[in-house]
Amino acid sequence: MSNIVDKLVEEYIRDILPENQGQLKALEEYAKKNNVPIVHPEVAKLLEVIIKSSKIKSILEVGTAIGYSSLIFSNAMGNEGKIVTIEKRGDMYEMACKNIEEAGLSSKINLLHGDAAELLPQIDGKFDMIFLDAAKGHYQKFLLSCIEKLDENGMIVSDNVLYKGMVASNEYLIRRKITIVKRMRKYLKYISEHPQLTTSIIPIGDGLALTYKSGRNFSE
Repeated sequence: MSNIVDKLVEEYIRDILPENQGQLKALEEYAKKNNVPIVHPEVAKLLEVIIKSSKIKSILEVGTAIGYSSLIFSNAMGNEGKIVTIEKRGDMYEMACKNIEEAGLSSKINLLHGDAAELLPQIDGKFDMIFLDAAKGHYQKFLLSCIEKLDENGMIVSDNVLYKGMVASNEYLIRRKITIVKRMRKYLKYISEHPQLTTSIIPIGDGLALTYKSGRNFSE
């Protein structure tokens, strides 16, 4: 239970979604068994709709984990789609490399190993979408490192922004998570109030923020 959506509603939405098969199904089972965070199924489906309807063809992803979301995104974009994705943990990086190769998507998904804060300034090119799904307490730092790489009229998608309900209400707050929660609240305030950004915070999965960027040059 995420504390974001009523449990019965959440179960209904997930039950009505078609089940993935093959490799994606295997990755979902691995993630559940080993407590690896991957995008919630209803979030994955929403992003698939956004990618297809907006004709997104290039994505910068911060936080690869086992490569599950990269595969979802690549399948949604089709043959022309390109992804650059960053993973800090060595074990996750190795597993993602294997999964991407097995999917036959190594030519479309460029997986980088290292600290996103260090790697982001080195990445060339512009992207239609940026997906933030790494360390929750560092979203604003990641954003400021990559916002100029987002095309005008591009979209930033930030996952887990309500963080099991703790960001929305102290009723759910776990004391050891207070620093992450405070930083996430600051981040959401920032992207909601910035004059060049238009943000919608959606109570789906663990909380999703969709942010539209207007203007070529971004001013902090």
